[in-house]
Amino acid sequence: MADISSSLSLPFILPSQAQKHVTHNEALRILDVVTQLSVVADDQTSPPGSPAEGTRYIPDAGGTGAWAGHDGEIALFENGSWRFFVPRTGWRAYVINRDVLVVFDGSDWVDLDSGELEDVLAFGLGMTSLPGIPFAAKVNAALWTALYQADGGTGDMLSTLNKETATDDAGFVFQQDFVTRALVGSFGSEDLRFATSPDGTTFFDGLIVSGTTGIVDQPRLPRFKGVTNFDNYGAADTWITIAINDLDSNDQASFDAGLNEFTAPADGTYHFGALLTFKADASLDARMGAQLVLNGGTAISGTQVENTGQHVDERTTLGLQTLVPLLAGDTVTLQGIMRDQPGYFMADRTDFWGYKVG
Repeated sequence: MADISSSLSLPFILPSQAQKHVTHNEALRILDVVTQLSVVADDQTSPPGSPAEGTRYIPDAGGTGAWAGHDGEIALFENGSWRFFVPRTGWRAYVINRDVLVVFDGSDWVDLDSGELEDVLAFGLGMTSLPGIPFAAKVNAALWTALYQADGGTGDMLSTLNKETATDDAGFVFQQDFVTRALVGSFGSEDLRFATSPDGTTFFDGLIVSGTTGIVDQPRLPRFKGVTNFDNYGAADTWITIAINDLDSNDQASFDAGLNEFTAPADGTYHFGALLTFKADASLDARMGAQLVLNGGTAISGTQVENTGQHVDERTTLGLQTLVPLLAGDTVTLQGIMRDQPGYFMADRTDFWGYKVG
């Protein structure tokens, strides 16, 4: 049977031992010294001239006098003399004169903010660090603040993410229950990307800023531009839907050339524009009119325009532009009318375009 405990070397009371109180009190004394350990100083090599009863020190290397040969031990002044306790790996102590916390690493006492701890391989705050993620924190809020000039700093607050090559990644990854939902940063290139994902596998770039030119691109922006490739006949005084069937661009497939309509993929404000060119049927006296129609029924306010007077065949144009707030699923179509006389909206010079602006 062991005489002392394995961690703090507390003496045990043995069977049939006399003066058991001596052993018991010695164990309490050791606990009193090393539990919630704080020391007056750890940077002195010689004992103070008039130490207070119960004060503790950690003698610095090269101890002299009563501290000689006890470097790094815990020195307790009690009953007019010094007693010493050998620390074990992992013991911590608060050093009063330096206002720091130190830990015994098995051979030396090390400041917890010491350069000797700079090569820590993993650190978890509120959780265990994960494989491949040496620093992990499980908290509800975090704050980085600048060191103010009044405290000896510059007042600046900079966070730097550095990557090795242009094709590596540097950025912020936003997850929901550990499934990636968004990325902000330089991923796989020198461009700045803002991307989202519905499943952590497929990603959609909402915004890309070129790393070489600074030019901004919105790859997922709903936008289209098209033209009719045949003369659209309009009977007198009859609204017709202009067939925009030849598309120069159609991002996000927002325009349906079969139905000749744009469908808003998301709520927002959209800009639309159109140019319609006149081509005569039987008379140059036909007057062109145009409008944008919402959801197949209502003319959009401010988009009804019309020319008057005699027109130059294949030269007279009619234009309109507007901003329209739309809900996801709303449709917009371009309509035209020939007043008094039939006529045509000319092929290859009758255009319709639009895109989301906000």
